[in-house]
Amino acid sequence: MENFSPKYLRKLMKTLFPILLLLLCTISQAQGNSNSNFIKSKCNITTYPSLCLKTLLPYASSVQTNPIKLCDTALDITIDGAQNASNMVSELGKNKGITKYEAAAIKDCIGDLKDAVYELKETLGAMDHLNDPDKDFQWDNAKTYASAVITDANSCLDGFYDRKVNTSVKANISGVISYVTKLASNALAFINHLY
Repeated sequence: MENFSPKYLRKLMKTLFPILLLLLCTISQAQGNSNSNFIKSKCNITTYPSLCLKTLLPYASSVQTNPIKLCDTALDITIDGAQNASNMVSELGKNKGITKYEAAAIKDCIGDLKDAVYELKETLGAMDHLNDPDKDFQWDNAKTYASAVITDANSCLDGFYDRKVNTSVKANISGVISYVTKLASNALAFINHLY
């Protein structure tokens, strides 16, 4: 085998390194585009595609083109949204001057949001067992729990419309609950379209 001088090897590396770097960048960009395109195409099946894109495109590199990871990520985002909503509703409950009707509605809503977080975690648990022999049963559980999240969020809102509640309190709570409902709806769409 021919011996290459160190000078020749350095020159060769200087020539090849930029080419290898460009090749790696091109491959990486192609994978990134593929991952983003996967999320874009999946968001088209949701009820709220623009929210879907806004919340999930930042996770394209970790989701890649894996539909289970997409579901799990959408559920994690929904859990965060439900926990943030619960915190916001709790803070509203601490305001002085709220009526007994508002206090009762806030208390009920916090309970509904806690139920929603529990159900979202149960959905994730069922998703973890989709490779088990009882895959269809686990898939049905995931769909049932994810649907219950939407029901709980709507129950929270119902409490504010059935009682005498300040319109600004209603509007604030309606906004955060609507956000959670939309996130849950998008996650449910992914789950429904897994198989």
